[in-house]
Amino acid sequence: MSEKFPMTPAGYATMKAHLKRLKDVDRIRNSRAIEVARGHGDLSENADYSAAKEEQGLIEAKIRELEAKTALAEVIDPTKMSGSRVRFGATVTIEDTDSGEITTYVIVGEHEADVKRGRISVGAPLAHALIGKEVGDTVILQSPKSPKGKREVEVTKVEWFEVPPLEDVPS
Repeated sequence: MSEKFPMTPAGYATMKAHLKRLKDVDRIRNSRAIEVARGHGDLSENADYSAAKEEQGLIEAKIRELEAKTALAEVIDPTKMSGSRVRFGATVTIEDTDSGEITTYVIVGEHEADVKRGRISVGAPLAHALIGKEVGDTVILQSPKSPKGKREVEVTKVEWFEVPPLEDVPS
């Protein structure tokens, strides 16, 4: 059985757009670059040709990776979910029990993660610690920033919203 890749509808759309750009734009541009470089003569000493061929390999590898992930995608729409238990797609608000600091995260697929935007990968240690917890539960987290090396947080809210797409398609 193959591993499924959980992702939000927006994450799936972003991945499909990236795949389309690789196939319809990057692959064609690279093919032209190889043809131009071939016209420069001896391929054994042609840096442009070598660079274009290397780029071709990277493009094709990325296409294969994205095709595999989209084929194995498990698209989960958070707007169709409910409850107070943390799962994939949840928007979770936690409060540090010592400092009172409040932070909100959305648990998303690995390629959708962006900590600066409050999106953490379902595979991240923080997400692992939170999954299955409910409002009112406390969690002990490893934290090198904390003087104790650990910090305790309480789950204060679990919500279910549409996850907006990331503005940029990865390069």
